[in-house]
Amino acid sequence: MSDTSANTKQPAPVPIRFLGQFIRDLSFEVPHAPEIFDDMRRTAPDIPVSFDIGARHTGGATFEVSINVSLRASVSERPAFILELAYAAMVEVDPRAVSEDQLHPALLIEIPRYLFPFVRQIVSDLTVGGGFPPLMLQMVDFVDLYRRKFGDHPQKIELLASAQA
Repeated sequence: MSDTSANTKQPAPVPIRFLGQFIRDLSFEVPHAPEIFDDMRRTAPDIPVSFDIGARHTGGATFEVSINVSLRASVSERPAFILELAYAAMVEVDPRAVSEDQLHPALLIEIPRYLFPFVRQIVSDLTVGGGFPPLMLQMVDFVDLYRRKFGDHPQKIELLASAQA
């Protein structure tokens, strides 16, 4: 005998489906070239990095999630290079698999975790292309970033959400 109920089972819903990834905005400048390269031979640059994460509802079950990276490398208070990157993904969230109270952290923790390796590679490639050694961003704890901004209380995603590292 065959069990027909096993054949009619619906597959588990895919919680989040990526529809695409893209560079929303990108800027890289070396305002003091070529002199800054001589300065960097004598002094290592200071490179503070800030991250901003955001999500916006674009309609239906679709959301745009972004990581914004801003860094300004400087040598003795002089900018060596300035890099700004906004990298984003369009995702579709299945409400059967992601409850409303988990939507905000899912979008602002899990999606940035997935996007971060792409952001890291773009930053490395840009610095090399700009004539500098590759800059490898350190891993980011998106859970900590989220908690520092929002605490343990998920927000409604209709609001533009951001957090600073």
